[in-house]
Amino acid sequence: MIICILGRQPKLGLAELESRFGNDKVEPVGQGAALVSIEPDQFPHRQLGSVIKAAKLLNVLPTTDWQKLMQYCAEQLPAHLSSLPEGKLKLGLSAYGLKVNLKTLQRSGLELKKTIRGAGRSVRIVPNTALELNSAQVLHNQLMGELGWELLFVAHAGKTYLAQTISVQDVDDYARRDFGRPQRDAFVGMLPPKLAQTMLNLAQAQPAQRVLDPFCGTGVALQEAALMGCAIYGTDIDERMVRYALDNLQWLQQTYHIDFDWHLEVADATTAVWQQPIGSVVTETYLGKPLTTLPSPDKLRLITQECNTIVEKFFRNLHGQLKPDTRICVAVPAWFNGRQFLHLPVIDDPSKIGYNRVSFSLANNNDLIYHREDQIVARELLVLISK
Repeated sequence: MIICILGRQPKLGLAELESRFGNDKVEPVGQGAALVSIEPDQFPHRQLGSVIKAAKLLNVLPTTDWQKLMQYCAEQLPAHLSSLPEGKLKLGLSAYGLKVNLKTLQRSGLELKKTIRGAGRSVRIVPNTALELNSAQVLHNQLMGELGWELLFVAHAGKTYLAQTISVQDVDDYARRDFGRPQRDAFVGMLPPKLAQTMLNLAQAQPAQRVLDPFCGTGVALQEAALMGCAIYGTDIDERMVRYALDNLQWLQQTYHIDFDWHLEVADATTAVWQQPIGSVVTETYLGKPLTTLPSPDKLRLITQECNTIVEKFFRNLHGQLKPDTRICVAVPAWFNGRQFLHLPVIDDPSKIGYNRVSFSLANNNDLIYHREDQIVARELLVLISK
């Protein structure tokens, strides 16, 4: 069993996990975590954009009292020390949803240090600057090595899930794929690699399956699909974007020493005739003009109409080229007016243009809006199946 610590939009993470593993294997835990019924050595963390940490479940304790949890650890730790190789142990603690302050957590670490040293082992406690260690702290302090432990304490329904971290998001690798690529273009918008991974999982893209991105831009979704083992097919109306995507995919091959089946071409997504087969579709459509402030209602209405026209034409063109039951994930714009999100009219009833919207048991449609507080334009993720 695996405990997943999810990102800043945990419901989006739940939808990704449900899509990847099935709702019978995913259980929400606490306010931002999930329990996944899978063996630790089979958990594909590097392909999951919404999972910050993955940890092997050790025990479920019938209390959320911090002192009782520390007493349990003090009693159990010595027995596990003999299984470790010689050397200095590194130990970190992270508390999620528990009633404990930072000072108490730090003091608990020092108390556990005394217990471990009393058992004849040297140990260094990784200092907490918050109740949870971040990914960089876990990586830098080698808390997943042979002599490293990060213990997670996740409160849920009067119980505490105790787990040991086995992997964390590689923030440096994501940064390299985002900022280290040779070609980027801020004007057309830049899909974050982590979000592209989430979209691929929502679309249930499979290794060796051909993934189509009809608005490929600089190729972010294509690169993440290639790293997942998919064949990739990208088109864009802008010849410059296709050249950028080509440069980036060649960089990906050289940097990651991988080979993959890929095809790029210049094409208008509203009229293109794509090559077959198309296994799944993952794309970010035109999001409208970048906005730093909320426009007037009349101007926003015009922007919405422009985007809706393009997106509806694209959906109608795509539908005729998909086999029934083909699953797709498309990011379309939504605008936050300070109170609520304004949506494209075309998504009100996708059945009119040949699609059924996928329903998730662990998240609703509004949970699939990727948005930051300081942004006007959000990405609304539509997970659809062609009829």
